[in-house]
Amino acid sequence: MRERVKKPPRDFGLTRRERRLLLGLNPPWRIQKFLDGLDYDVAGAGCRSPRRVLRERTVQCMDGALFAAAALRVQGHPPLLLDLEAVYDDDHVLAIFRQHGCWGAIARSNYSGLRFREPIHPTIRSLVLSYFESYFNLRRQKTLRRYSRPVNLSRFDALDWMTREEDLWEIPDYLAGIPHVRLLPPRVEKRLSPVDRRMFEAGLVGRRSPVLQPRRRDPTKRG
Repeated sequence: MRERVKKPPRDFGLTRRERRLLLGLNPPWRIQKFLDGLDYDVAGAGCRSPRRVLRERTVQCMDGALFAAAALRVQGHPPLLLDLEAVYDDDHVLAIFRQHGCWGAIARSNYSGLRFREPIHPTIRSLVLSYFESYFNLRRQKTLRRYSRPVNLSRFDALDWMTREEDLWEIPDYLAGIPHVRLLPPRVEKRLSPVDRRMFEAGLVGRRSPVLQPRRRDPTKRG
């Protein structure tokens, strides 16, 4: 009987060193820790591939999610992104993963409450709701309203999204254009309270200047 030979793992265009680094960021909270140690790009000057993030050591919301999805992919997870849509505010993008039947998330943000979530959420909706109280603008308004379906980044493999040198604006443009699910009934939205002052101040811990009024519907800026 012939011995079954395992196929070598895909390298996705990554160098051996890049792949070894991403493999080492396991379990997923280590991906978050790595992202939190990088400089935050408050200007949102680019939409970097994971390769560029490793080289430039600079990140914002969108390319942070791309980096996390790439690390998860190398570790055997599907590379999934989820777009959170807000009113009077910017979108926020999560890299999501599933363990033991429950969902978790990794994200880079300029707001302290919009980052890692343990894989304890039985549904995508439950995961999204865990961000609701921490998702606010500088007027202390709770702004999260909708969320997308999970998007598998393998659909963008022709763009070489894990290694490309050019900016990847095609991906946030796609996320902004797909249907989103409403999170709350309109009657609930009308009764939302302002964010508590302590919650607001806690959310801004570590926030990088300049403090700008957020603009709506730009997945590369929320953070």
